[in-house]
Amino acid sequence: MQKGTINVQTENIFPIIKKFLYSDHEIFLRELISNAVDATQKLKTLASIDKFKGELGDLTIHVELDKKKKLLKVRDRGIGMTAEEIDKFINQIAFSSAEEFIKKYKGKSEADKNALIGHFGLGFYSSFMVSDKVEIITKTYKKGGPTKAVKWECDGSPEYTLTEIDKQDRGTEIILHIADDSTEFLEEYRILELLKKYSKFLPVPIQFGTEKVSEKTGLKDKDGNDEYKEVEKPRIINNTKPAWTQKPSDLTDEDYKNFYRELYPLNFEEPLFHIHLNVDYPFNLTGILYFPKIKKNIEVQKDKIQLYSNQVFVTDSVEGIVPDFLTLLHGVLDSPDIPLNISRSFLQSDANVKKISNHIMKKVSDKLEDIFKNNREEFEKKWDDIKTFIQYGMISEPKFYERAEKFVLFKNVEGKYFTFKEYEKHIEKAQKDKDKKLVYLYTTNPDEQHAFIEAAKGRGYDVLDMSGILDNHFINTLEQNFKNSSFARVDADTIEKIIKKEEDQPSKLSEKEQEKLKPLFEKYAAKDHYSIIFESLSEKDQPVIITQPEFMRRMKDMSKLGGGMDFMGTMPESYNLVVNSNHPLISEILNEKEENKQNDLVKQVTDLAKLSQNLLKGQDLTDFIKRSLELIK
Repeated sequence: MQKGTINVQTENIFPIIKKFLYSDHEIFLRELISNAVDATQKLKTLASIDKFKGELGDLTIHVELDKKKKLLKVRDRGIGMTAEEIDKFINQIAFSSAEEFIKKYKGKSEADKNALIGHFGLGFYSSFMVSDKVEIITKTYKKGGPTKAVKWECDGSPEYTLTEIDKQDRGTEIILHIADDSTEFLEEYRILELLKKYSKFLPVPIQFGTEKVSEKTGLKDKDGNDEYKEVEKPRIINNTKPAWTQKPSDLTDEDYKNFYRELYPLNFEEPLFHIHLNVDYPFNLTGILYFPKIKKNIEVQKDKIQLYSNQVFVTDSVEGIVPDFLTLLHGVLDSPDIPLNISRSFLQSDANVKKISNHIMKKVSDKLEDIFKNNREEFEKKWDDIKTFIQYGMISEPKFYERAEKFVLFKNVEGKYFTFKEYEKHIEKAQKDKDKKLVYLYTTNPDEQHAFIEAAKGRGYDVLDMSGILDNHFINTLEQNFKNSSFARVDADTIEKIIKKEEDQPSKLSEKEQEKLKPLFEKYAAKDHYSIIFESLSEKDQPVIITQPEFMRRMKDMSKLGGGMDFMGTMPESYNLVVNSNHPLISEILNEKEENKQNDLVKQVTDLAKLSQNLLKGQDLTDFIKRSLELIK
């Protein structure tokens, strides 16, 4: 037996490890499993280059729990270690790094502390977070020389023992004596949860306990159906060959869908399409990204991409690591250039991660452009489900905007689709204002704004459907990029105000008559802060129309979407009450001699205008209904 003291000059490293990793103490199991997989993969590599000539045999990694004895074991049949290697890798290298670790740890912010552990090879020592004592039993794959099996023991102090023992098989077994404050890791469900979280796609089979499965007996029942029996089988945690590690040419569409179901068993909607990434220069990256149907709440969609490093789970919170709009995608990214045990702040500033992020954005835009060019009909069918994603990217990433201009679509209220250039050509002759600027008319709610849409269509104008959750932001982005153009909601003003008329419509009411009518409308509209405007519209138009200034309405919409203008919520709504001076009913109101009837008619036409904008509520709505019944009588 050899006894020794780990050479730590400053202070005991173990309490610092425990404190340092306390917030994420569950990763100890990930570290131990990763080490076991690494040892196994090294042996397979040695065998492939003929430097290991023995039988590989079953390479399954075993995780075992003994609740009564308070033990958790991780056992592999990888390369194992000699006594000299134990001394070098466990006693010396890790703890010489620990010296520097302690110095750098002190006085650091939490984010910086999180970035440190990956630099110092302290993964194995994370086991002391949950253990009173840790044992390593190991035997090297090497033959001849000092190759006896050894047992290393340490109770979390700088003292350790190293003993030669008998062990028939190669490989390493780590035995954790679970501490009293960590008994959750003696529960089967907890270990199973961690294995499924961190080890679901590791390349070496991992067994934990057993499970009951149904198997055919080979017999038939009286109806000729196969008979089944329940049998106890080893429970293998992981899929060792997940879809992203395979060649795209070897996978079918159904394989991709099945993998999506494996990633998201509770998501019952099929993805729209996928992108298979496979890059080996200037960095290594594999993965599969899926386009889901975007729901109304963007925040619900985020944090669905799983980040792996050599098939070891790192995080599912990739915001800040990939461009923000890409967090709406689902799927897996795997890169050995993304280290384990690294904080998000470190990842966000890492040069490789930035290159990966830009590459993914390029691949996503290439895929969308490819679908658009080769199958536009299919692209248009999926447009309503992917447009929020594309708009988000164009709003937040100028580089993506440049790429997306080739395939982004406008959709009008009749359900027809146009590229930007196609739509410009579609409206350029008819839709210009007095300054010769192109006017894009749009609706944010086709049902509520139906009367205004019909009025615009009646004059030969086209109206865009911009009723999506990001359309208000998107319009602002487009206005910044479109030259000599403006956007106006179809109810922002009368069409005559927005688009230049060929000739002025003469008013049937003189200015004096308009001035006589104005106080009647002001009296009823004053409490709503409406501005009364007389316009000479067509007789076919409504007698009274309510519009909202485009700028004011858009400011309110942006505020609701969290555009940083919350002060708008305290300001009263601002509307224009436009009186059509050419409508016969307005002339009738002017000529009505009975004051009560005149007031009722003013209220009625104003309420009808408010009703069309969904602005008639409460007592006003009740009064309108009563008044309507009286007028019918």
